[in-house]
Amino acid sequence: MQFTDEVNWTLIDFIVAASLLLSTGFTLNFVIRHIKNTHYRIALSLATFIVFLLIWVELAVGIFGTPFGGQ
Repeated sequence: MQFTDEVNWTLIDFIVAASLLLSTGFTLNFVIRHIKNTHYRIALSLATFIVFLLIWVELAVGIFGTPFGGQ
């Protein structure tokens, strides 16, 4: 990484983080614009955000111990 030697991020790490953020943003944008029922909109937005957090945590620290997280 550019600012410190404590974090060893490669270009792939930045690409994965950007794609995860972009896909979450596009999904939330789609849900907010196309779902008319407020209850479904809230539920789908919350589900999208929870999936985003679970993937982010798995990639960051490997909390579930899957090969997806690099373990």
